[in-house]
Amino acid sequence: MIILFTDFGLEDPYIGQMQAVLHRDAPGVPQVNLFAKAPNFDPHAGAYLLAAYADEFPVDTVFLAVVDPGVGGDRRPCVVRADGRWFIGPDNGLFNVVAMRAQALEWWDIDWHPARLSASFHGRDLFAPVAARIATGAAVPGVAVAPEERIQPGWPPELAQVIYIDHYGNAMTGIRAASLEGDVELEVGVHRLRRAETFSAVAAGEAFWYENANGLVEIAVNQGHAATRLGLSLGDRVHFSGRL
Repeated sequence: MIILFTDFGLEDPYIGQMQAVLHRDAPGVPQVNLFAKAPNFDPHAGAYLLAAYADEFPVDTVFLAVVDPGVGGDRRPCVVRADGRWFIGPDNGLFNVVAMRAQALEWWDIDWHPARLSASFHGRDLFAPVAARIATGAAVPGVAVAPEERIQPGWPPELAQVIYIDHYGNAMTGIRAASLEGDVELEVGVHRLRRAETFSAVAAGEAFWYENANGLVEIAVNQGHAATRLGLSLGDRVHFSGRL
């Protein structure tokens, strides 16, 4: 299975172009377009989002992950194998959280160059062909390196900010709910929110926070649009009873 994780959006042809390469080079391998609207140009926030979702997929799943504001520059292309799952994309921090949390980790710098490599679309020209190769059982087209030479140090285990807003207006943070003790209150901007287990546990129109289906702290309004109601944007900082 190949999982797509990008900031490309759904309105433009870029995801379709990558999928065409995958169908050509890995015919019959299932594809899932998991995120097309990861935070734009922000591999740091994307790293926490990717890590929260990766564990639900089986071993040998291939993640084609492209949030690549430095495309065409000097950032390295890489392949990472973390706890049996494959991650292909730019070495710009996007895989840093997956790597930090992994029990088993391998890392390769991709040294294969396609005949056609545009300056601006490595997702199609480089990463998709490599993902297809790995999904069909081919060897990694790269040079193995020690993971500690590539992991970026100093990243916090949790990211206390809004990293994704879905079409309901719910705002995911980069904090795993399991990292918090008890029913602490969340502060974002001028708002202070209590925890609830379900939407139905609060009145219609009430704002709260809860543990979402992938374990992240998420801000919501029952039957409402939290981002609009609370004035939330990507990157907004959150606090818990003076912590984080």
